[in-house]
Amino acid sequence: MLAILKKEFNGFLNSLIAYLVIAVFLVAIGMFMWVFPESSVLEYGFADLQTLFNMAPWLFLFLIPAITMRTFAEEKREGTMELLLTKPITDLQLILGKYFAALLLALLALLPTLLYYYSVYVLGNPPGNIDSAAVAGSYIGLLFLAGVFTAIGVFASSISDNQIISFVIAVFLCYISYTGFQSIASIPVWGSYSYYISQLGIAYHYSAISKGLIDSRDVLYFLSVIAVMILATKLVLRSRKW
Repeated sequence: MLAILKKEFNGFLNSLIAYLVIAVFLVAIGMFMWVFPESSVLEYGFADLQTLFNMAPWLFLFLIPAITMRTFAEEKREGTMELLLTKPITDLQLILGKYFAALLLALLALLPTLLYYYSVYVLGNPPGNIDSAAVAGSYIGLLFLAGVFTAIGVFASSISDNQIISFVIAVFLCYISYTGFQSIASIPVWGSYSYYISQLGIAYHYSAISKGLIDSRDVLYFLSVIAVMILATKLVLRSRKW
């Protein structure tokens, strides 16, 4: 699994994808945080990173599928999938190797945003006037969110040999899992059940963690979704034997 992870991660770094994803993410977040007056920290007047944590999920919605779309689709298109499956590794090890390589790249894109935290920390009046616990909770929420989106992207890549199709499917599934359940719950026909429907979506649990309170129920939710998507990917790969 570690050999697959190293191979995939090096493959990302040797292509334009990694640098393009990181550059687009940082530039977009930087524009929203420091340039656009509607969301700029300088115009807002409060020392927090709410703009970062509000916009990052929507950017991840497109950037992570762009990372994962090649994981299995490229192997199928180039005809190396069969060769890879003959190696002395299990399907789960193969999936996890590719999954953690893509997740590592997504987290690498997130790492430079710590400079934004330092900047807001210094610019606060007095310096350090920022809710660090809430920031830490929000970063943990982003880590889990990246993990879920990566698992969904790997699954989408496993069901098609076309990278564009894999990308579209991943974006759709990420959108539905993030905010789709909240939209469904807002329809005034569910009554008291709308609250439970909204809890099925990622946005509910991400918002809860972003408040700085790490609840085991939210952590269990993220880990469960990741596990389900990885098992679904394993099922797709196993279907080749049917």
